[in-house]
Amino acid sequence: MQQLRRWHWISSAVSLAGLLLFAATGITLNHAADIPAEPRVVTRQASLPAPLVAGLAQLPEEGQAPLPAPVRGWVEETLSVKVTGGGAELSPDEVYVALPRPGGDAWFRIDRRTGAVEYEQTSRGLVALLNDLHKGRNTGGAWKAFIDVFAGACLIFALTGMLLLHLHAKARPLTWPLVAMGVAAPGLIAAAFLHLL
Repeated sequence: MQQLRRWHWISSAVSLAGLLLFAATGITLNHAADIPAEPRVVTRQASLPAPLVAGLAQLPEEGQAPLPAPVRGWVEETLSVKVTGGGAELSPDEVYVALPRPGGDAWFRIDRRTGAVEYEQTSRGLVALLNDLHKGRNTGGAWKAFIDVFAGACLIFALTGMLLLHLHAKARPLTWPLVAMGVAAPGLIAAAFLHLL
């Protein structure tokens, strides 16, 4: 009993902030169409220096390839962006780099002949950011690791809670009817309204 309580309160402490975040964003995701959002778009333009434009000629004409380090460094410094992810998408006319991020997206492209650089960043607001964190969309490895640790803590919290319910059920006769209702409700709603069963 003492071990169960210890594991239960520790797992609840570890998962508390995550439970609040994921419960709140569960509601915002469920009502995403009802929450107004004004996307904010930032654009920038620049010109890649001639020696770096010449360096683009070494890239294949089509497909994907990593952005050359000098070009990457120039883009990061000039546009104040962090270039991460897969490589550049190449065509005979341009080099395109997608910069997905939670709560919005960004991209830039470079004209292979003139060196003209166009950058665009779209932010869809705080709710979109929190919703993307909920889904783990474009969040990277550290956030995905957090979700795994959080999910593990929630499992421990739920399982130790179930064992504590079992130990106290004799003194609380409504325990198992309430548990049964909580287990059955999602299945009944799915069967009646979603036609999944």
